[in-house]
Amino acid sequence: MIAITNVYVQYGDRILLNRINVVISERDKIGLVGRNGAGKSTLLKIIAGEMSPHEGSLSRPGNSSLGYLHQDMEIPLGKTVMEEALTAFSEAKQLESRINQLHEEMDRRTDYETDSYLQLIEELSVANDRFFLLGGHSMEADAERVLKGLGFEQTDFNRLTDEFSGGWKMRVELAKMLLRRPDYLLLDEPTNHLDIESIIWLEQFLATYSGAVIVISHDKEFLNNVTNRTVEVELGNVYDYKAPYSAYVTMREERREKQQSAFENQQRQIADKERTITRFMAKASKTKMAQSMQKQLDKIDRIELADADTAVMNIRFPAAPRSGQVVVDVHHLTKRYGDLLVLNNVDLRLDRGDRVSFVGQNGQGKTTLAKIIVNELTYTSGKLQLGHNVQIGYYAQNQSEALQSNRTLLETMEDAAPPEMRTRIRAILGAFLFSGEDVDKKVSVLSGGERARLALACLLLKPFNLLVLDEPTNHLDMLSKDVLKQALLDYDGTLIVVSHDREFLQGLTTRTIEFRDHQLFNYLGDVTFFLEKRALDNMRQVELSTPVINNGNSAAVVKEAAPVKELNYEERKRLQRAVQNAERKIERLEEELGVMEKQMAIADFYERPDSAKFLQAYQDKKKTLESVMEEWEAAQLELEEAGGE
Repeated sequence: MIAITNVYVQYGDRILLNRINVVISERDKIGLVGRNGAGKSTLLKIIAGEMSPHEGSLSRPGNSSLGYLHQDMEIPLGKTVMEEALTAFSEAKQLESRINQLHEEMDRRTDYETDSYLQLIEELSVANDRFFLLGGHSMEADAERVLKGLGFEQTDFNRLTDEFSGGWKMRVELAKMLLRRPDYLLLDEPTNHLDIESIIWLEQFLATYSGAVIVISHDKEFLNNVTNRTVEVELGNVYDYKAPYSAYVTMREERREKQQSAFENQQRQIADKERTITRFMAKASKTKMAQSMQKQLDKIDRIELADADTAVMNIRFPAAPRSGQVVVDVHHLTKRYGDLLVLNNVDLRLDRGDRVSFVGQNGQGKTTLAKIIVNELTYTSGKLQLGHNVQIGYYAQNQSEALQSNRTLLETMEDAAPPEMRTRIRAILGAFLFSGEDVDKKVSVLSGGERARLALACLLLKPFNLLVLDEPTNHLDMLSKDVLKQALLDYDGTLIVVSHDREFLQGLTTRTIEFRDHQLFNYLGDVTFFLEKRALDNMRQVELSTPVINNGNSAAVVKEAAPVKELNYEERKRLQRAVQNAERKIERLEEELGVMEKQMAIADFYERPDSAKFLQAYQDKKKTLESVMEEWEAAQLELEEAGGE
């Protein structure tokens, strides 16, 4: 268990974390949410031990392991993808070498009855057990499974990591972390460099992960599928909800409504008492009573409304100048990087007003085609023609990172603005939540989300009728993404969006172009329609690993049904009762553990004379919970195998 106690962090006049308390149990799946710059990454760094709070403390079991994935990691170069992934098993590899040495020594010796020989046998037994526990018996197979899940092909395994982009190198780091299987897994925006299929795989991996997971993400669906607890960081405070993201949003609104209602009721009661006190004070015979009432009123524990950070950007794209009917016309286009084929003889036509999303695995050519369309890349062969009066607005995947760090926000906007827009720069910055002295800040001090907002602000300085956005939601918080999506829905030009964010894409576009095997596949619908179609062929084939029968142009998955175990009425009822009883026990034990964890989070808990006994009781109750969980799982599995509910 990790206990964060009275942690306080302040930068200048701004309190980032205001004496917060959080307890993280060994199997928690926590989504850490909040606005850009609220302090989420700071809190994750404190948990990881990479920075110390100005006040407060953090305790973590000394024998526990922790993995921390963040955006500024650098992967070592000079090794192949597989070699780098296998460094996750460094301890297992050392044990493997020692086991081989022990075998060789035992083969040479014949003094079977001596104490030293018996010590060799004991050391070998311990080493073998530890080797098995670390997954040493299946290192290569596990590494291959995780790398493929994160989007690598078999042919990538022997390529040097030097050859890959930053996003793919981050996947290698993520693979190493998943293979190490630490007790506490801290992930800061793990989906930023993943495609949809890799995100789905990661969701399934994390949902069944045996340790604790604390993840920062702005992907609502990812949080819903992975987490069962949400910790919100807002204006220095934390609010803890035992629910995934969507349920947390509802619970947060209910909490605020109840708080507002209680505040208003108390204010009415206070006003009534104050009127009574004022009336009594005017009468000499009632003065003593009025003074007594005033003392009682002064002792009331007054309800204070928690501040909420509701500031949002105000984005409105300029009206699109009219273009020709055909905006983009691509014929038999091929793109190679040396011997690497990316796009092979592809065709694409966009008409005025089309709204298209580019989806597919990273490395399949989405960004490449986007850059070719905006004339940032040349193509190898074929033809691309832009229509009449096409004016392009382009937001690159690394747009926010490409901003010059030594320039101020105002200077950055002035550099990008045409003369006629100079007078509107401060107003546009204000609409993107940069006001007052903010405009004189250096870009270097901005958070990732603030840089993304500045890059979007630069985009509004010129009119355009073809808007090309490459991963525009990276680093944007939930509210900012919603505002951007609404602005894009109101935009009246032609739109191309490259994104892996399912919730953002839903309902935004009317066509989905999938990039796969150097080709383009057209789906006349949004990303939801695309995912439904893919779930019926390739995704199911990958997940189930079952034979595929071609039926015309579609692929049908054939899965042999398992034989159903027959149960009589009494047996079925017995299992149903066992499941229900176990569920009630689990709910009760989890509530009791929650109460104990709150006591353990109190500052002086470990100074109490009974703390050791309390901790033992806590561990015993956790073991009981695990035992009941196993009973529930066994009964539920038997019931499902028999076709029960």
